[in-house]
Amino acid sequence: MKARVKWKDEASFLAESGSGHTVLMDGPPEAGGKNSGPRPMEMLLMGAGGCAAFDVVMILKKSRQDISDCVVEIEAERAAQEPKVFTRIHFHFILTGKKLNSAQVERAIKLSAEKYCSASIMLAKTAELTHNFEIVEE
Repeated sequence: MKARVKWKDEASFLAESGSGHTVLMDGPPEAGGKNSGPRPMEMLLMGAGGCAAFDVVMILKKSRQDISDCVVEIEAERAAQEPKVFTRIHFHFILTGKKLNSAQVERAIKLSAEKYCSASIMLAKTAELTHNFEIVEE
């Protein structure tokens, strides 16, 4: 896996993934940024959320659950001192479908958190990770 990050101007950087996708990252105005893209640490959270959501959806589909939507709301806290690593991250899954089995949803989230989601497993080295979910009947 490869990535490339190029300084664009002031506090903005253009990141390109090995698969050819680009995203603009930018700093806050107080650091010289223009607020024209997510911060790098926000990208880490979004990546972990995407990784976890992907796992949960795939596991539920393989379990023949009739899932139609998955949203992950993520809240994180960071250390007060440098390096300002994440110290706590909470993943709240909102799953929509027909007659989703609560035990299957819980199992999917646990498998993602403990076995499959490389991003959140790495972040768990510095942060306490917690998860919960709600099911919305379609």
